[in-house]
Amino acid sequence: MYKFLRRGLLVLLACLPFMAHAAATPQQVVQGATDQVLGELNSKREQFKQDPEAFYLALNSILTPVIDFDGFARGVMTVRYSRQASAEQMQTFQESFKRSLVKFYGSALLEYDNQEIRMLPAPAAREPGRASVNMEVVGRTGAIYPLTYTLEQKDGGWKVRNVIINGINVGKLFRDQFAESMRSNGNDLDKVIATWGDAVARAQETANAQQGGSQQ
Repeated sequence: MYKFLRRGLLVLLACLPFMAHAAATPQQVVQGATDQVLGELNSKREQFKQDPEAFYLALNSILTPVIDFDGFARGVMTVRYSRQASAEQMQTFQESFKRSLVKFYGSALLEYDNQEIRMLPAPAAREPGRASVNMEVVGRTGAIYPLTYTLEQKDGGWKVRNVIINGINVGKLFRDQFAESMRSNGNDLDKVIATWGDAVARAQETANAQQGGSQQ
């Protein structure tokens, strides 16, 4: 199942907007970005496969304006721990969190193989400034996997805050892993921040175990 989780996350990346526009709906932003990102990937696929680091750098410049890394990271750390963190610790964690997501999404995106992606009708908004975008990925066997992206209005546009992939809440998965790392490291925040990459790897294993290792 982790194989699907990775591929689901790459679709999230593929659907991220290059630029948020106040006049665009979340669905319009996501749909427009799908064509742009996949077009860029397909035109340079072999180059990026040979030099993944160059791809990660390119993705970093794309993702920075459209993911609320600050809010995402604080949500993973939770109020309980973020209120204990110094400004320097928070900044260090945000940078580590950002690097881990960019590399994780980037490595998954390089595996993208033209699966069918469907945009579903927009659900009714539950509260101002928040929106969900629902999509489906159709695998080679015809299996359908649901994806739900949570976006929030920030700095004049829509930014991604979370994703749920086939029932797996990625934000919660990382949040639980952060809490477990704090417990196992004696609430040493500096150590948890320094080893966040290892924690992400454990979260990946947890997702795989939750789904019993089923394949796409």
